[in-house]
Amino acid sequence: MATGLTQGRCRTFRGGTNTVTAEPSSSQPVKRAAFFDMDHTVLRIDSSLSWMRFLQRRGELSQLYALRALWWSIQYKLALLDLDTLADRLVAELRGDAEVDMITKTEQWHRLDVACNVSDAAVKTIGRHRECGDVVVLLTGSSQYAARSVAQMLDIEHVLSTELEVRDGHFTGKVAQRCFGGHKVRVAQQWASAHGVNLDDAVFYSDSYNDLPMLSRVGRPVAVNPDVRLRRHAMTNNWSIERWT
Repeated sequence: MATGLTQGRCRTFRGGTNTVTAEPSSSQPVKRAAFFDMDHTVLRIDSSLSWMRFLQRRGELSQLYALRALWWSIQYKLALLDLDTLADRLVAELRGDAEVDMITKTEQWHRLDVACNVSDAAVKTIGRHRECGDVVVLLTGSSQYAARSVAQMLDIEHVLSTELEVRDGHFTGKVAQRCFGGHKVRVAQQWASAHGVNLDDAVFYSDSYNDLPMLSRVGRPVAVNPDVRLRRHAMTNNWSIERWT
């Protein structure tokens, strides 16, 4: 169950050694952001594996490739995967494919496999942040197609994700924006600067040790359903640890 926000004053958050209290200003409104990772945080599933299984059911993915995807997922959870190299490799395979086909398939996948796997605790926590006037941001390493479908369902206006380059309606095979690992900090900082948000006052919910750079950057990191390495780091640094279902 999510315990990310106190029930009383919206402007007080307690999580380990990170306690941020901000009184509303009469002269200038306070703008604070709540960033949410997607897989195993907002969603109860690994969206990459779910997408692979969806393609496999459609006959577009071999059993061997599905096994490789599973192996990549295991390495990712252990923070042993070279995400930049893998992203370049996977996106290169899309070169020449029509974007409209990706959009159509993503909509089908979302309807069949994703919509039913949204965390109830995430929905409640997002709602509490909104009640407090915080800006809610989906910050994920997934592609813009997977991320936007989830954001649209949850009425999340701001989406920061890995972006695939498209030209004349077709994928070029290149990554236009990376939004995983340390890249999340750069993307989030650019967004924050453009929207008058101070990351020192922000909260970030994530399950993965790969998100350690962004978790370390915000004022209030929250480890949600953390993997082994993140749990250990969170306990050492007295960060909030929450179990969401």
